[in-house]
Amino acid sequence: MMESFVNYGVVFVTSSSQSEAETIAFKLLEEKLVACISLTPIRSIYRWQNKIESAEEWQLMIKTDLTYFAKLESRIKELHSYQTPEIIALPIIRAC
Repeated sequence: MMESFVNYGVVFVTSSSQSEAETIAFKLLEEKLVACISLTPIRSIYRWQNKIESAEEWQLMIKTDLTYFAKLESRIKELHSYQTPEIIALPIIRAC
């Protein structure tokens, strides 16, 4: 029988540095809002305030129960240095 993953998801957040990404990761884990966070250096190209920007960033891939999303979103905004942090949640449809 396949386990139901209806409440589980992956939340993507970018941060300005490895240090900031690690701080956010450890806080969210300590507060039991997430199960696991993977960190990866990335290069982002994006539009911000009508200009195309490019930046070295760190991607947090957060595995969590999405019933915690409101609290998770609020906590990320408190810990994050960006005025408008990227916070994207995707449901897990299947996993093994």
